[in-house]
Amino acid sequence: MIDVVRRRRVIFAAVSITTVAAVIVASRAVLLPFVLGVLLAYVLHPVVGALTRVSVRGRSVPRWVAVLGLYVTLVTAIVVTLLAVTPRVISEARSFAVTELPTLRQRIEHDWMPRVRGLVARVQGAVVAAPPREEAEAPSGERPREDGALRVSPEPGGVYRVTLPAEGVVIERVDDAHWIMHPRRRQPSEGDTIQRELRKLGQGHAADVVRVGRGIIGGVIGGIFNFFMTLMVSAYLLVTEARVLGFFRTLVRPESRDSFDGLLRRLDRGLSGVVRGQLIICLVNGSLSAIGFAMADLKYWPTLALVATIFSLIPIFGTVLSSVPAVAIGLTQGFGTALFVLLWIIGIHQLEANLLNPKIMGDQAKIHPVLVVFSLLAGEHAFGILGALLAVPTMSVAQTLFLHWRTYALGYGEPATDSVS
Repeated sequence: MIDVVRRRRVIFAAVSITTVAAVIVASRAVLLPFVLGVLLAYVLHPVVGALTRVSVRGRSVPRWVAVLGLYVTLVTAIVVTLLAVTPRVISEARSFAVTELPTLRQRIEHDWMPRVRGLVARVQGAVVAAPPREEAEAPSGERPREDGALRVSPEPGGVYRVTLPAEGVVIERVDDAHWIMHPRRRQPSEGDTIQRELRKLGQGHAADVVRVGRGIIGGVIGGIFNFFMTLMVSAYLLVTEARVLGFFRTLVRPESRDSFDGLLRRLDRGLSGVVRGQLIICLVNGSLSAIGFAMADLKYWPTLALVATIFSLIPIFGTVLSSVPAVAIGLTQGFGTALFVLLWIIGIHQLEANLLNPKIMGDQAKIHPVLVVFSLLAGEHAFGILGALLAVPTMSVAQTLFLHWRTYALGYGEPATDSVS
């Protein structure tokens, strides 16, 4: 009898896991609102719990009222923030593209690149000795022709000097006794390519313009739809939280439900550090970045601080990516400004690594840096920027499940204290 029950459990577990995996694979294109809804519900869970404990005339606030009030406040705050911030961000982005970007490009081409080339030439000269010249240089004023033609000029002694085009020549064999030589075609530069594409666009590609515009409009509409679907999913999860957890507990044998509850607590400890802790650190990083950029009188400092806040959601790589535009803008104002900005950013992230991460995330959420880098690279490769954003929470869940399984299967350690770090 025991073997029959065990066999039924194994068959039920195998069929359930296979069905869930098949559904996920088949519907992966529409899973985004559900994944984001679960994360949003998890982030807002403590706030909803605190609101339901508030007593009004001796009665606690109903859960659906707390969720509704929280979402009205959240949507209002998002709309007000967008209305206040978006015009300035657009204005500063336009000013940067029109004014600062050409200035930065000109400084790179005419100031920094010659210095880099000179440094590289000095290093090469110190490592490899220049070969002796076997041929006399061309007389002053005689340079390779830029029109793609060969130049033949007489020299004393009855010889002739042949000057090749700047791009060189190509020699092709016609037959056993004849060869043909013609100038090599000049490769179009980046500027030529851009001008050619602009001319094509100006000559009329109305269908392409319409298609691009349709894609942009469709993307905006799709983004708004996914946003409200995410809110709807997270709201349902918050209101029916007890029923959802109760359903999953019924899938576990009664004698194993204590272990299941321990797994939920362990998942909460790991995710609370990775998700909620990272959001808090993003706000701290953004605030400190805004203070430092304002102190340095950095151009577009509100927008750059906002960029630093958003990119802090991606551990390690987000820090590097958000530092590049701030330091680049600082270089347009002077080397001292750029150095101050760079040192300020390094100081912020030293503070984060040595104080904020241990205090906010805690030891239970600790994931080894190698696992963090691996999850970020794998997530970005598989799902793009969204995969990078969700990579570390996914790794936290995978680490927790592995450690719980190890404890259950091998009897190692206490589930509440193990971590891969």
